[in-house]
Amino acid sequence: MKKTCALLLPVAVALAMLPAVIGEPATDAPTRDRIKAALPDKAFAAPKEKRKLLVFSVTNGFRHGSIPTGQAALGMLGEQTGAYEAVVSNDLAHFESDRIGQFDAICFLNTTGDVFAPYAKGKKKEFDALPAAEKKAAEARAQRLFANLMAFVKGGKGFIGIHSATDTLYNQPEYGEMMNGYFWGHPWNAGTPVSIKVEPGQENHPIVKHLGGKNMDFKEEIYQLKDPYDSKKVRMLLRLDPTRSKMDVRGIKRTDADFGVSWIREWGEGRVFYCSLGHNDHIYWNPDVLKVYLGGIQWALGDWEVPVQ
Repeated sequence: MKKTCALLLPVAVALAMLPAVIGEPATDAPTRDRIKAALPDKAFAAPKEKRKLLVFSVTNGFRHGSIPTGQAALGMLGEQTGAYEAVVSNDLAHFESDRIGQFDAICFLNTTGDVFAPYAKGKKKEFDALPAAEKKAAEARAQRLFANLMAFVKGGKGFIGIHSATDTLYNQPEYGEMMNGYFWGHPWNAGTPVSIKVEPGQENHPIVKHLGGKNMDFKEEIYQLKDPYDSKKVRMLLRLDPTRSKMDVRGIKRTDADFGVSWIREWGEGRVFYCSLGHNDHIYWNPDVLKVYLGGIQWALGDWEVPVQ
């Protein structure tokens, strides 16, 4: 028995250094009630078949306190409208080749850092102390899972990024290209009044048509993005409105006032939807934002044809 335990110990240590499968605290009843009251009544389009969405929130960096609210909202959104079944899980095994195909789309909800890293944040010393063979195996797994994700999207499936999905996988340039940029700070923090406008010319685009061309005004953390960000390479739907937002804030690095908030694009044969709204809890019970989410998710799932180019 002692010999068996000794053999298993290195494996246990290695597993302990991987990003944890985190069990989120249950969202309280008042929060769920707020979400329920804000949900759309029905889907924008009837699903072509039963759809399954993986909602994934591993963090190897900052972890947003709103993640449980976002998980509840995305789950309830699918259930209420019948658009999809949400599988809320941080189990990295879902990205193995024999399991990833069960999903129609994957949502990175407030992920941060290298979500496939062979060791969790703050565990590098322990990882470095492992035998070379175990380190090599863990590193190979991280690369394999990322490659599986890219093949999943390029092969015709969907990807949804919410808020800090752009603060994720800096070590994988292909991911940054797919997302259309990386996080470059948030001059507008969680308590800053901001105004989000529909991209001029997109007032009738199905995903944002419910806004009637009007701005959304609330307090929210808004990102600016760095290379490979290029708003001309995507179908931009929402932006920060500098004329109606607080602009005397610290940390603005972009001089072109190009602060994209939500867009869609094709990636290979697949579909990518991104929305940077999602830092504050109240975003997940905002009716207009939930409709943007639903429209983007249904398009990414392949059930709603909307203009992309």
